[in-house]
Amino acid sequence: MTSDSLELPPKGPFAALVLGGARSGKSRYGEGLVRQASGRAVYIATAEARDDEMATRISHHQAHRGSDWFLIEEPIALATKLRKDLLPDDVVLVDCLTLWLGNLMEKDISSEAAVDDLMDALKTCPARVVLISNEVGWGIVPDNALARAFRDEAGRLHQRLSAEVDAVIAVIAGLPLTLKAPSPIR
Repeated sequence: MTSDSLELPPKGPFAALVLGGARSGKSRYGEGLVRQASGRAVYIATAEARDDEMATRISHHQAHRGSDWFLIEEPIALATKLRKDLLPDDVVLVDCLTLWLGNLMEKDISSEAAVDDLMDALKTCPARVVLISNEVGWGIVPDNALARAFRDEAGRLHQRLSAEVDAVIAVIAGLPLTLKAPSPIR
C-alpha cells in the first residue's frame, strides 16, 4: 500500500487522523506516512501487553516497524508526551486512540477532560503527528451499556479531532480515502 494521498510537511506542527476498522490497514498506512517524511520517527504506543494475544499483537507491530523508531509507551498521559517529549523535526505515530480511550475508561478517568487535554496538546505540539484510531461506529449496536458508551465516546473523540486536525484519512480494505486535506500553502 502506498501513502501517496497525503504528504506530511517538512516540519511541524501538523496533525492527521487516520481512521479505519480492525485490520483495515490504518496502522500500516500511518507508518508509511511517517517513513516517507524526514525526521526522527517516534512511535507512541498506548497498548499494554495484558495477555498473550495483546503481547503477540504488539510483537507483530514492533517486528513490522523495525528498530529504527524511537518508542514511547504511554497508555494514559498521551497529552503530556505530546507536550514534553517531542521536537519540530519529529514525525510521530500515535497508535492507537481507541486503546487509549479504553484505558481511560477502565481506570475511570474522565474521557471528556482527557480529550480536552489532548486537543490542547495537539495545538502546541511542535511535531508532525499521525493519530491512528479504530472506527467502531460502523458495526452492530453493542449489546451492553459499557460497549455502547465506548462506541459513543470514540465517535465524539473522532468528531472533535476531525474538526481540528489538518488531515483526516479513512482506510478501508487497505485503501486510503482522504476525507479532509490540508489547506494549500500560499
